[in-house]
Amino acid sequence: MLRNDTGCYARYMPAATSHVTERLDLPSSAPTTSWSPRYIALMDRLFLIIGALSAAAAVAAGAFGAHALRARLEPRMLEVFETAVRYQMYHAFALIAVAWVASRAPGQMPSAAGWLFVAGTVLFSGSLYAMTFTGVGALGAITPLGGVCFIAGWIALALSARAI
Repeated sequence: MLRNDTGCYARYMPAATSHVTERLDLPSSAPTTSWSPRYIALMDRLFLIIGALSAAAAVAAGAFGAHALRARLEPRMLEVFETAVRYQMYHAFALIAVAWVASRAPGQMPSAAGWLFVAGTVLFSGSLYAMTFTGVGALGAITPLGGVCFIAGWIALALSARAI
């Protein structure tokens, strides 16, 4: 990201045959970063891809739970499974929001928010899925760690708004 002579930031993204310059209307007080334009573009796309794939997996898991697991799981375990699906979907949308914020104001905070949402999804939803399928209640002890990652991710995303 480079500041041009008008005080705005410009981001250079490689296109198929040429370079495309995208003007970002960031305030002149926005922090600059020493990250390469290629790394910045990669983070934008990476969080968008992870978010979209996580949303697709949540839809599939929800359908699986509604149709295949309803007859096989006791109601309490089905609730646990549905909670895992719900929080996975919420945070898939959060990752898509992170991709948007990272494209407008790249930096450490959007990146931290994205990775915290990924870790939160793995720890929170993953532990609930594992508990549902294995019946090992001790896996529930991992779930709050995922919740802490979610909370920290939302705070990091909020702090990212300072640069937009």
